[in-house]
Amino acid sequence: MTLTAQPQAAAAPRQRRSRLQLTASDRFVYALAIPLVLILLIYIVFPMIATVVTSAEDGGAAYQDFLGGNSRRALFLSVGISLASVVTSGVLGTALAVLLTRFSFAGRSVLKIFALLPLALPPLIGAMSFYYLYGTSGIIPRLLEEVIGISAATTSFDGIAGVMLVHTLTMYPYFYLSVSAGLSGSDASLEEAAMNLGASRSTMWRTVLLPMLTPALVSGALLTFMVSMASFTAPQFYNVNTLTMRIVAARTSGSYDLAAAQSTVLSVVSILFLLLMRWYQNRRLTRSMSKGTPQALKVVQGVLPQLGAAIGSAVIVAILVAPVASILLLAFTVNGTWTTQILPPEYTLQNFVDIFTEPRSLRPLLVSSQMSAVAMVASIVVGVLTAWVIARWKGKGAGILDLMIMLPWALPGTVVGVNIVTAFASPTPFNLGQVFIGSLWILPLAYFIRFVPLVFRNAAASLAQIDPSVEEAAQNLGAGPLRTLRTITLPLMARGVIAGALLAFVQGFGEYVASVVIYPARFVPLSVEIYNRQYSNDLGSAFAYGSLQVLAILIVLIVSEILEKPGRFRRRRPTAAASAAGATPDETGPDAPAAHTTAPTATPTA
Repeated sequence: MTLTAQPQAAAAPRQRRSRLQLTASDRFVYALAIPLVLILLIYIVFPMIATVVTSAEDGGAAYQDFLGGNSRRALFLSVGISLASVVTSGVLGTALAVLLTRFSFAGRSVLKIFALLPLALPPLIGAMSFYYLYGTSGIIPRLLEEVIGISAATTSFDGIAGVMLVHTLTMYPYFYLSVSAGLSGSDASLEEAAMNLGASRSTMWRTVLLPMLTPALVSGALLTFMVSMASFTAPQFYNVNTLTMRIVAARTSGSYDLAAAQSTVLSVVSILFLLLMRWYQNRRLTRSMSKGTPQALKVVQGVLPQLGAAIGSAVIVAILVAPVASILLLAFTVNGTWTTQILPPEYTLQNFVDIFTEPRSLRPLLVSSQMSAVAMVASIVVGVLTAWVIARWKGKGAGILDLMIMLPWALPGTVVGVNIVTAFASPTPFNLGQVFIGSLWILPLAYFIRFVPLVFRNAAASLAQIDPSVEEAAQNLGAGPLRTLRTITLPLMARGVIAGALLAFVQGFGEYVASVVIYPARFVPLSVEIYNRQYSNDLGSAFAYGSLQVLAILIVLIVSEILEKPGRFRRRRPTAAASAAGATPDETGPDAPAAHTTAPTATPTA
């Protein structure tokens, strides 16, 4: 016993010393985690708790009003529309993905370019474009009435049908992107093997491909359902009484406890659907163990099939381009001149001139851009550091931090707005004794809470490509944890972080759902100003603002596409260790000291 006990006793101090040595950088991770946890608790978790507490005041009377009033019907309507949107968007997005990844036909390249165009539509201006295209007084119904004599009320999309049209044609990219990626990565040998064993093509799809596409379909369904549950602009324009509409109505009328109860119920439904989709995806894991080539494109043969494919592609492209084209067209409309005509009768550049020359017209543009920039900077700091802390965290607790920062992504914008109003309506220690309601700072706070998950996920994806040994090499050469993070890790993450930051900025630039709940009267954001101009029948000015939003989103999409290509902007890079040690680029050439050249290099790939 003595002989065996002595080595163990001697090993214990060595193990403790080893742990102390190993945690030299870990202590930096834990110290950095403390302020991050406080920020997430104060601005994400605490507002949710405050809303739940407010909803339970007066013995839960708000929930009794919810169950006995119009709110319950609005909830069922919201869930029904969301589930129907999942089905319609799933069918359209999956069919388009199969068409463009499995078949070669005339017009395929053009259709592939425009398939993602709906992503460039901000929620408010997108809903407006569909309304003025397909509504009762829209361009298409008026045109059909003029040409073939069918009443515009017969061919128009109004009410729930209008909401479904907007949801389907703007949310199908969630399915299209995920299913396209799944089909592109599938193994053709699996399909051929099933067909060689006697399976029909429908059986092969049902038993082989669809199970393999389960993660892609679940991802598309989850995004579509949650975005549809959070939808406010389409129900607002088509006058559909969804739960988001009831929340804004209750908040506007001063029924804060009822708005809190409605927000709590909407949050619970969204989170339950998230858990349900994760359970379904994990219920049966289907994974290909082979690494074959994807299925080759099948060329459409025959004159008539090729002609039909070309005509069909042209029709689909026209449908996808029509909303953006209508935005640009109506942006040049003279305010108040478009009444009963099919197209606006007069056009002018004055709408854009007024925006950039009149202080009153320019102010909403400045408010949204500046507040989005502030929120973007805060999202970069919190999102990037949280991603790094979670990736380098040793032991339990990282999952809780991940859940905290991703929680706003599962909450509708109206809920986020109500949470902020409820939590920061009066001075508390959590908001440092400040009243945010009615102040300018409430907008960047809302944008930060809503869109920090975008930066976090992009940063986490970039960080996953970085080998931790790069940081270890820098620290072995004497660089501290902070210097390693600043000179090694952050530059390697730069492309992914910039892409996420640009996306967060443009989302805040076009944000409407949360803004309409919380915006201060003196500082009207751009989307709210667009709605106010439309409500005042200043359509030209409203769509001129909207065209600027679309342009900003298109620029961001192009820049993000460039950043995702690792061959772009390649420059001469010092080695990881040399950067951490402070070497200049000249010191990292072939004549550099051995201490600098032995460390592994890292290519900054997103």
